[in-house]
Amino acid sequence: MPKTKKSKSMSQWQVGVSAEAFAAGMFARCGLNVSVQYGPNQPEYDLIANRGDQFLKVSVKGSQDGSWGLTQSYLSNADYHSAIDAWTKCHTPRTIYCFVQFKDVAINALPRMYVATPAEISKRLRETRAGRGDTILHESKSWGPMAIAKGTSDTIPDAWRFTESRIEELLTANMTP
Repeated sequence: MPKTKKSKSMSQWQVGVSAEAFAAGMFARCGLNVSVQYGPNQPEYDLIANRGDQFLKVSVKGSQDGSWGLTQSYLSNADYHSAIDAWTKCHTPRTIYCFVQFKDVAINALPRMYVATPAEISKRLRETRAGRGDTILHESKSWGPMAIAKGTSDTIPDAWRFTESRIEELLTANMTP
């Protein structure tokens, strides 16, 4: 099989549009109806995925660098845990995040995708940097010798991978923020 040339970098706008399109397509492949909100900076979620009375409000975050910034606008005095708390409180029930990663993904391959609740994300962010917390969710990061969390690694849990069973789990869960 011939090697595929790595695609050029996208603008942030292109990352967002592409991530939303992939997310909508994957939810539809799981047999859900998808309604997409259009327009800049819609509140809390980008699309709704439903099957009958079951629904998820989905906030889609795309990336091409291996991480997603989430709570930085809530950070004050380097208090990462308070920033995480404030971010988590802004979410309403039935909201989930869909993370779409384009880093090192060939143009003819699907991006890596993950889905998680705000509570799950909050827990992961609290554990990041050897429990010191962070504003950034890392797909996979090993901390170097100069970092405060030197010698540790942070990765997205395997359970968050976008699969049909994961979507069913989230769709049928009694989710609270």
